[in-house]
Amino acid sequence: MVYFVATPIGNLAEFSPRAVEVLNNCHAIFCEDTRHSQILLSHYNISKPLYSYHKFNERKSLDFVLSFCKDGKDVAVVSDAGMPGINDPGNILVNALKQHNYDYTVVSGPSAFVNAFVLSGYQPPFTYYGFLPEKTKDRDALLDGKVGVAIFYVSVHDIKENMAYLCQRLGNRPCCLVKELTKSHERVRFCHLSDQIDDTKGEFVLVVDSQTEQNPLCSLTVQQHLQYYLDGGMSKNEAIKCVAKDRNVSKNEIYKQTIN
Repeated sequence: MVYFVATPIGNLAEFSPRAVEVLNNCHAIFCEDTRHSQILLSHYNISKPLYSYHKFNERKSLDFVLSFCKDGKDVAVVSDAGMPGINDPGNILVNALKQHNYDYTVVSGPSAFVNAFVLSGYQPPFTYYGFLPEKTKDRDALLDGKVGVAIFYVSVHDIKENMAYLCQRLGNRPCCLVKELTKSHERVRFCHLSDQIDDTKGEFVLVVDSQTEQNPLCSLTVQQHLQYYLDGGMSKNEAIKCVAKDRNVSKNEIYKQTIN
């Protein structure tokens, strides 16, 4: 059996009794960073062989992990924090286990984006996107179509740029920015995508609400909205683009409604 075990995202006391029992009874533990995981294991007096299993060696390590399954031994997979397979190694192994018909299960526990969504108070449904791709074309493809409540992981180095891009793409939506989850200095900030963020440390979970701030122009009909921009001197294509952005819909949708 392979156990995918969620680990604390901040507070070590989040580790469940079942997780401790599983790790104590397995033959080996695969983790992203052996030094990091050793802190958690030492805290709970767990002593098992530790093997490195991270995004750079995930595929190369498959045969080694599967060799334990072939021998009928139980192993556990953990990430540095949170649930394996959520922006951390795990899903490649799951698919290999399915292919070879080996048993596996999940030991429940923390996941940062779930905590952040609850703290936001926004209404489901939501979509979890993980980290934004680096290239704009890949981002645009990811966010193509209607985007409701959206959850992103963001590094401190990217927070300003990511929020600026999302503001341009989705409109100036309200958002909830969460940092240092479950730690004593956990921070929850409600703001808008256009706001400036001055933090210099940490990792964030950004929960973006489904609604932009109401634009007075959106109370007009689409034709009236378009005419407002045309009267201001814009070309039709420019006006359609602005109307689509104001209403948070695709340009094609506005174009279909304004064909003469």
